[in-house]
Amino acid sequence: MNENENQENLEEELIQNANIRRSGAIRTQKDDICVQTLIIAGQVEGHYALSSQTKSTKYEHILPQLVGVEESDDIDGLLILLNTMGGDVEAGLAIAEMISGMSKPTVSLVLGGGHSIGVPLAVSAKKSFIVPSATMTVHPVRMNGLVIGVPQAFTYFSRMQKRIIDFVTSHSRVKEETLKKLMLETDELVADIGTVIDGKEAVELGLIDSVGTLSDAISELKNMVRQKNNI
Repeated sequence: MNENENQENLEEELIQNANIRRSGAIRTQKDDICVQTLIIAGQVEGHYALSSQTKSTKYEHILPQLVGVEESDDIDGLLILLNTMGGDVEAGLAIAEMISGMSKPTVSLVLGGGHSIGVPLAVSAKKSFIVPSATMTVHPVRMNGLVIGVPQAFTYFSRMQKRIIDFVTSHSRVKEETLKKLMLETDELVADIGTVIDGKEAVELGLIDSVGTLSDAISELKNMVRQKNNI
C-alpha cells in the first residue's frame, strides 16, 4: 500500500468517525455488499427543539440520509437500529413513511425499546427484528402542553391516531382490533392507558416479524440484497 492509499484510507476513516459522532450513521462493506446503518435513539425530535440534556434524533438529519441511501449506487441496503422512547408523532411518521417508500432492502432491529412512535418506525422496514430483552409500548396519541378541550381538538387526535393505526397495520401482520385493544388497556401502565409488550409477544401478535439479534438482522438484509440483485 503506497502513501497515497494510506492517506485516502485515513481520510475515509476520519469522515466515517465524524458521521458516527454526528448522526450515528456508519457504512460497512463485506462480501461485496455495502450496508448503511441508521440509528434512531432517544427521543424523536420534531418541530420543537428538545433540551441539551435530552438524547434525541433530529428528523431533519434523518430524512436527507434516507434520500442519500436511496439514490446512492454504492449502498445496497439499510439497517435501522432502534432504541427510542418515542417523540414527535408527525416527525416519526415522516421518517417511517420515507423508510417504507424505499426501493432498497431495509431491515429494522429493536434494541432496548421501540416505544410509542417507535412502533411505526420499527414496522416501516421490509423486515423487522426485535431482541428478546427489548420492549415496545403501544398507547393512544398523547400531547404535551396546553390542549384546548373543544371538539376540533379531539377530532385531530382521532385522525392522528387513525393515521398511526393504518400505517402499523398495513406494514405488519397485527390486526386492527388487536392494536386498538393494546392501546386502550387500563391495567398495564400506571396512571395511563396502553400496553408494554416484550420481544416474543411482539412477534406473536404480528407486530414484529422475528425475534433475533444483530447478526440475524444483517444476515437477512444481505439475503434480501442478493435476491434483489440476483447474486
